[in-house]
Amino acid sequence: MTTAIILFPGINRERDMAKAVERVSGKKPLIVWHGESELPKVDLVIVPGGFSYGDYLRCGAIAARSPIMSAVIREAEKGLPVMGICNGFQILTEARLLPGALVRNRDLRFICRDVHLRVENAQTRFTRRYAKGQAIRVPVAHGEGNYIADDETLKRLEGEGQVLFRYCDETGAVTERANINGSMNAIAGVMNARGTVMGMMPHPEDLIDPLLGGTDGLGLFESVLERAA
Repeated sequence: MTTAIILFPGINRERDMAKAVERVSGKKPLIVWHGESELPKVDLVIVPGGFSYGDYLRCGAIAARSPIMSAVIREAEKGLPVMGICNGFQILTEARLLPGALVRNRDLRFICRDVHLRVENAQTRFTRRYAKGQAIRVPVAHGEGNYIADDETLKRLEGEGQVLFRYCDETGAVTERANINGSMNAIAGVMNARGTVMGMMPHPEDLIDPLLGGTDGLGLFESVLERAA
């Protein structure tokens, strides 16, 4: 299978993401510059993290209007799987491929450390290698990771199994302290109604090797790459 990683000015996690994809799939992904107007023929698109356009205006707002995003939106509407991590999640919400929005962290501080996530739905193309209720450890690095949505959207996300990950403690308990950025319902990752587009704020690509301190992030890539293959 072939994966495309979208590269915007200011993105800085494309190499980490490429390493994760190659480790699991055995194939180097394509790096696609934001100025391109068409996607190559691929099986998966990933929008990685970083600070596209320096996070000016709103995080992800400028990148969401880059030429390549018209192609990503068009192919996503046809069912092409798309993943957005951190700034990629912000870009996908700005592009209206995912519901809700990411705003300033509750304490108005940048957060960079490991956190725990509880897997809320393990029956998706993105999470099938995890177990429902499993607590995994992954890093975060963001200043605007506070997920918000209106009441109707939250009800739909919860009721239809579109919440994939929730901030928790090491035991899997969802607590106010564990909800590091103040996200509504402690939401850390969601998918669209079709189950083809997902976004999450933490960085699973940074925990895929014991030398990096753990492998809890591997499950995401094993899930989607195996499914897409």
